[in-house]
Amino acid sequence: MSMTYSSATASGEAATYGGFVDALGGIAAIVLAIIGLSGVHPEVLVSIATIVFGAALLIQGGAMLSEFATDMSAEGSSAASGGGVSALFLVGVAGIVLGVLALLGVHAAMLTSIAVIAFGAALAISSSSVWHLLTSRSMAMQFQGRPPILRAIAAEVAAGSAVMQGAGGLAVIVLGILAVCGIFTVPLTLIGLLVAGAAILLTGSTLSGTMVGFMRTTTTVQTRPIG
Repeated sequence: MSMTYSSATASGEAATYGGFVDALGGIAAIVLAIIGLSGVHPEVLVSIATIVFGAALLIQGGAMLSEFATDMSAEGSSAASGGGVSALFLVGVAGIVLGVLALLGVHAAMLTSIAVIAFGAALAISSSSVWHLLTSRSMAMQFQGRPPILRAIAAEVAAGSAVMQGAGGLAVIVLGILAVCGIFTVPLTLIGLLVAGAAILLTGSTLSGTMVGFMRTTTTVQTRPIG
C-alpha cells in the first residue's frame, strides 16, 4: 500500500503558514499602536506600525495568491480575485515605502495618515476576494463529502470574514481621512492602524488561510497489489 498526497496539500499548508505569519503582523501592529496611544514615542511608533502593517498586507496577498493559483481552472476565479490581491500587494509596498519615509522624518504625520487610508481601501477591496476564495467552486467540491454542519460553519466563516474585513476597512478609511484633515492626526492614525491590525487578525488571512488549509488538506490513498 502506498500513500499519495494531493498537490493541493502543499498549497493549503502554504496558505495556513501565510495566515499565521500575517496574524503575527496584525498583532505587532496592534501592540505598537497601543503603546503609541499610551504616549510612548507615538510619532516613531506610528511609522514603524505602518511598515509592519504594509508587510502584513504583502503576506496576506501571498497567502491568498497561493490558493487562487490552484483555482485557475475554475471559471471566473482569476478574474474575481485579481483586483483584491493586486490591491494588497500594491498597497503593502506603498505602505512600507511611506512608513520608511515617515520614519526618516519626511512629513511623517501626513504620510502615515495617507498610508492608513490606503490600508483601509485595500482591506475593503480584498474582502470580496476573501469571499470568492472561500465560496469558489473548488472549495465547494472539497466539502461535498463533509457533514452538513461543517458546510454551514464554512459558509458562515466565509460571510463573516468578508463582511467584517470590509467594515473594518471602511472604518480605517474614515479614521485616515480625519487624520489627514488635521483632527488629532497621530492618535487617529494609531487608532486606524489598531483597527486595521484587528481586522487582518480576526477576519483576514488568518481565518481564510486556516479554513483553506483545512479544506485543501486531502489525502489520496492508492492500493497496489502485493507480488
